[in-house]
Amino acid sequence: MKVTVDEDRCRGHGICCALCPEVFDLGEDGYSEVLTPEVPPGSEEMARAAIAQCPERAISET
Repeated sequence: MKVTVDEDRCRGHGICCALCPEVFDLGEDGYSEVLTPEVPPGSEEMARAAIAQCPERAISET
């Protein structure tokens, strides 16, 4: 499973970072970024929760 963050849609709420810190972090600009595009084994459920909880729908699974 791979994930991406649409930089144009992200507003820096940080929910994804709280739900799946292994994959997401807030960058220096205050917006979410993907630490590793390939979700580590065992983190898929948390990554999908981050996708579902993103208020801007800025995260997608590829």
